[in-house]
Formats: sequence, structure tokens, C-alpha cells
Amino acid sequence: MTGQDRRADLRGAGARASDATPPLLLEHPAELPDADPPAPPAARPETRRRASGLLGNVPTAVVVIALLAVIAVTAVLAVGVGAVVIPPDQVLSAVGRGIDGAATTGDDFIIWQLRVPRVLEALLVGAGLAVAGVLVQVLVGNPIADPFTLGLSSGASLGAVTVITTLGIGAAAGLTLPLGAFTGAAAAGTVVFLCATSLAGLSASRLVMVGIAVGHLLSGITSFLILRTGDGEATQQVMYWLLGSLSGANWELLRIATVPVAATLATLPFLVRRLDLLALGDTTAAALGIHPGRTRVGVFMVAAVLTGTVVAISGTIGFVGLVVPNLARMLVGGLHRRILPVALLLGALLMLLADTGARMLLSPTELPVGILTAVIGVPAFVLVVRRAGRAR
Repeated sequence: MTGQDRRADLRGAGARASDATPPLLLEHPAELPDADPPAPPAARPETRRRASGLLGNVPTAVVVIALLAVIAVTAVLAVGVGAVVIPPDQVLSAVGRGIDGAATTGDDFIIWQLRVPRVLEALLVGAGLAVAGVLVQVLVGNPIADPFTLGLSSGASLGAVTVITTLGIGAAAGLTLPLGAFTGAAAAGTVVFLCATSLAGLSASRLVMVGIAVGHLLSGITSFLILRTGDGEATQQVMYWLLGSLSGANWELLRIATVPVAATLATLPFLVRRLDLLALGDTTAAALGIHPGRTRVGVFMVAAVLTGTVVAISGTIGFVGLVVPNLARMLVGGLHRRILPVALLLGALLMLLADTGARMLLSPTELPVGILTAVIGVPAFVLVVRRAGRAR
């Protein structure tokens, strides 16, 4: 048999074998590695994060409008309550006369000169602490951090205590006490920044360690000054300030504090994308085009100015910067374009409720507002955590 005959026989046998063999593999395409059914397209990370949260499917604008409405109603009621109860319609009329510069009656003075500045200051302080809390938690990569982690509150406390114990209660009136507190916060922030910064930028772990260490050092000096003073009245004022209070609110102080707070809040739209990337971790953030160390420097500056300003006018009010950012994430998810406005408004509302309660619960005696922020904020936070856990 020639070579051509053998090749022809082999081709014929192969053809007969293929005709006789049932196509088992074709009947079961799932057994082929390349025949797997196509996997459904993965949801984009932004979609998954937007859908998370108890209000994940509610547009941000709707949440913001609802919170603004609640804040407006609460503010009118807060202005009307006190030793002298004033109906809401008279509150609105008095506010209108105050804006026009035509406030003349005794109720007008109570509303426009005493209560309205205090309500506005409560909103400003709550919003500032809440936003600063969001920034600090992204800054250090830890959801249980708050603005006081950076040592700024300890610096403000040292500045305020120095003013009270050195210059006396009379000299601490007016703007002297807030100025001393802000100076202390600025000095503490500068020390923390210089010690935590390297050529690569600002490190999260180094920032936490330096902030806590500086905070403990300044707290020790503050305690020494309190023990050293022999003035019981000064000691009482120091303790009251350390627990937080808005009793010193006035238009002049409010106008001064509004400028730095508004200026820092105006930078937030430019930080939203960077905060989202920084929250993913340094490696991912660097791969997506930002320098983590340098970004932290900018975020630290904004958080430091916010914290130093609001602590200077209100004292050390805890829990707002810790609770509100986590509450906002549980409600609207992880995107900072949703977190920041919601946290700002939630912080303002929480502080307004806490300050109103501090004025009314033991009237005519006022409670330190820091006690009320803990009483209101912590149970609300625990409730939302439990509801979010059941939703999963």
C-alpha cells in the first residue's frame, strides 16, 4: 500500500469515528472551560456604595431638604422656649423686626439679642464638629476617631484655662477667652502637624500617635493649672467650659466664628473626590492619581481650623464628631458627596436639640451641653447600628 493510500484510509477512519462518536462534550458545554455561561456584569463600586445605607435609594437633595425643614421648625421652637415662653408667630415677627433693625419690645430683645445668636451658634458648632469628624475619620482611616484625636481640644482647653486662671474671670469675659482657646488649639495643631509630617507627607498612623501624645501632655498641664489655682469660682468656670457651653453666645462672637467656619466649609466640594479615594487606602489612592501624604496635609488643615474655631467658642463638646459621621454613613452610604451635607445638617440638629435641652431640663440652672450631646447622640447611634445590623 502506498503512502497516499495509507493517508486516505486514516482520513476515512477519522471521519467515520467522528460520525459514530456522539458529541458528548457539546451536549454538556458547562464542562468546557471556555463554555461557562457569562458572569453577570459586576456592579460598579459607586453603585454599590450609593445603594448602601438605610436611605441609600433616597436622593441626597430629598434628605437635605427634609433635614433643613426639621432644623427650621426646631430652631423656631428653640427660640420660643425658655424662662419666657414666646409663641412661634411672635418669634417670627420679632426676628423680622430684628433683621430690619426695628426691635423695640422686651420680647424682641430676648429673642434677637439672646436666643437667636445662641441658636445660630449651636447650629454652627454642631455643623463644624460633624464635618471635622468626617474629615478626621478619613484622615486617620478609623471610624472611631473624632476631632479631639488630633489634640486640638486639649490645646484649646489649655489656652482657655490659662486665660481664666491667669487673668481672672473678669478678664476672661468677651473675646479674651475664645481668643485664648483658639490660640491654644492653633499651637497644638502646629506641633502635631510638624511632628507627624515627613518628606512623604502626613502619615495616618504617625498623626494618631502624635495627636494622642500631645493631647495627653496638654491635658496634664491643664490639670496642673486647675489644681494650682486657689480661686473656687475660677475652678467652677473652668470645669463648666471643659464640659461645653453656649451660654456666652452673642452676635459679635458669632460673626467672628462664622468667617473661618464658612471659609473651610467652602473647600469641601473640592475635597469630595479626594476623600473618597483616601478612604480606599493609600495604595489604591496613589494608583488612582492622588498623593495620600499631601492630600492629608490639606484635609488636616481644614479639620484643624474647623475644630479650633468651634471649640474656642463652645468648649470641649464630645460625641458630635464621633457619632454624627457614622450616623450619616449608615443613613446615606459611603460617598462623601452624600455624607458631608447630611453630616453637617445632622450635627447642627443634634447640637440644637442638646443646647435647648441643656437650657430647659433644670431651668433656671443650665446643664453643660456636652452632657446632653452624649445623652442624645449615643442612644441614637446605638439604635441605628442595631437597625443597620438587622437590615444586613
